[in-house]
Amino acid sequence: MGKRPPVYGLDIETDTTVEGLDPGRSRVLAVALSHDGFDEVFDGFEPDLLAALDARLAELGPGVLATWNGAAFDLPFLADRAGRWRVPLGLTLRHDPTIAMRHAPLPGHPGAYRAGWHDHGHVDAYRLYRADVGRTLRVSCSLKSIARLVGLAPVEVDRARIHDLEREALHAYATSDAHLARVLTDRRWPTAARFVDQLERVLAPAPAVVRASVA
Repeated sequence: MGKRPPVYGLDIETDTTVEGLDPGRSRVLAVALSHDGFDEVFDGFEPDLLAALDARLAELGPGVLATWNGAAFDLPFLADRAGRWRVPLGLTLRHDPTIAMRHAPLPGHPGAYRAGWHDHGHVDAYRLYRADVGRTLRVSCSLKSIARLVGLAPVEVDRARIHDLEREALHAYATSDAHLARVLTDRRWPTAARFVDQLERVLAPAPAVVRASVA
């Protein structure tokens, strides 16, 4: 058995003054990155936070990015916003029509994606838990619901008013979600390992990555 890779939880928060669900209209307010040795939040001017996030991921040891519905939301949202600002990312997205969708896809996208970012694989922990826990127990597979089910305490806010949060509260909320995605993935390893996307590393200007993501 190979050495277990580090897991990095990732979560984004978007501008809810204009709903927050359309990357063509809403910007990224914050991105949280969580590891068992650190929690970091990137915010501020959007192209700067995207570039800083990408640089941080490039310097971290190869591991697995854990998201919650990141295959359909977080990662394509980040790719679109980077494309808007022409910020190059080491993010590769490959549309996979076999990934079942329970909601409409992100505007401008055909569905969900397999992903890799620099030397990191990606696991969508939402799909991991939906595949067995949700089906067996017939429970909601929202991040907060699963976290509470296993005894974790998520930070709760009014999701429709993310834009009203003070910086400290925004950081705490984003960090909580990234932390939960990581911990819930860690708790299911090695089962989670079978859900990890492994794509060839591609480093290209963001517009090219975005074009690849909708192919």
